[in-house]
Amino acid sequence: MTGARPHLVLLHGWGMNSAAWRPLLPRLEPRFRLTLLELPGHGEAPWSDGGLEGWAEAALARAPSRAAWLGWSLGGLVMLEAARRAPERVSALVGVAASPCFVQRENWTLAMAPEVLAQFGESLARDPDGTIGRFLALQFHGVEGGRELQRTLRSALSRRPPPLPRALRTGLSLLAESDLRSTLAALEQPRLWILGERDRLVPPALAEALPPAVRIRRLEGAGHAPFLSHPDAVATAVTELLHG
Repeated sequence: MTGARPHLVLLHGWGMNSAAWRPLLPRLEPRFRLTLLELPGHGEAPWSDGGLEGWAEAALARAPSRAAWLGWSLGGLVMLEAARRAPERVSALVGVAASPCFVQRENWTLAMAPEVLAQFGESLARDPDGTIGRFLALQFHGVEGGRELQRTLRSALSRRPPPLPRALRTGLSLLAESDLRSTLAALEQPRLWILGERDRLVPPALAEALPPAVRIRRLEGAGHAPFLSHPDAVATAVTELLHG
């Protein structure tokens, strides 16, 4: 590889923080200049409200002037909103276990049932720590070595401050209310979606409903955190998009 390494922004998912990326970083750092952002109220990021627009603005305020963005799960929604608001600053988009619309709607069935997300919200109000623990387990359900991956992720996350309760509540609201299907279709930048064939939160069949111009990489045996179970495949797919 010759020339300067391109900028790549990484945005984590609900209830997580930037430490989640640790296994992937050695595979990306030789190829990219990485910026690890944390969603408002997660890790060490200060709290800011304003809904999805406010969270996207907070991310843009800390991102390079122009970069490719990689968004995992809820981070994918923030990435899409950032690209909608400032397309000149986003050179390419990679969604990892992400969806432009996470909840089922009319003519949109390849998504989570609304009652599932509502149950998360009810559980969060009663038992925040237990809800996060169950969410971590769900990400690796059916994945080979899932329990060890779950322990590794939990250990990494514990190195940074836990998410604020209001950040968790807001994140669930964003997942329930956001519909960025038209945004994803209208964007002109290169777009890659990486989906896990065993994902229990974002159906792998989502690939059939994404715009034709979006490149798809479906990883057999991966769940909702494919960059942890299949870091080499994810790093290769990202590299091929941005260096290819």
